[in-house]
Amino acid sequence: MTTSGLPRRIPGASGRTYTPPEPRPGAPSRALRVRAAAGWERFMRRVEARQEPEE
Repeated sequence: MTTSGLPRRIPGASGRTYTPPEPRPGAPSRALRVRAAAGWERFMRRVEARQEPEE
């Protein structure tokens, strides 16, 4: 017995897209954390460039 009326199911994406959960109230957003990390890296590079060689 075949059921030709139903479409054949093809494994794969279900059509749903992943949405990251919203941050809790008071928690920094991902964009803010990324921006802060970039600023910290710039700060550390500047500090290293300013340091005089120790003898």
